[in-house]
Amino acid sequence: MNLQPVNGYVLIEPVEAEQQTRGGIYVPDSAQQRPAEGYVRAMSADAGDEVAIGDRVVYKKFSGEDLTLDGNKVKLIPYGDLLGKFVEADAIPE
Repeated sequence: MNLQPVNGYVLIEPVEAEQQTRGGIYVPDSAQQRPAEGYVRAMSADAGDEVAIGDRVVYKKFSGEDLTLDGNKVKLIPYGDLLGKFVEADAIPE
C-alpha cells in the first residue's frame, strides 16, 4: 500500500541510530541527544522544494506520527520539521 502525504507533510523512512557507543556502552533512545535521520519516500504536493524523494534528511527527533506500512516503520512529519539534507561537499554554496 502506498501513502500520499497531504497538507505539507513528508513520509520518512527512518534510519535506525546506533544503540552502542564505540566504547561498548548501550544508549537508550530516550538518552540520545541528536536529531533523527531518514530517507524521504513521499511528499505532499504543497511541501517545499528543498528536498526530493530519495534524499537523506535530518528531522526533529520527536516530530510527526509513527506508522507501519507493509511491515515497514515510517514517520509522517510536517515539512517544517526537516532540519537539513545530506549533500556532497561540493554542492554546498560558499
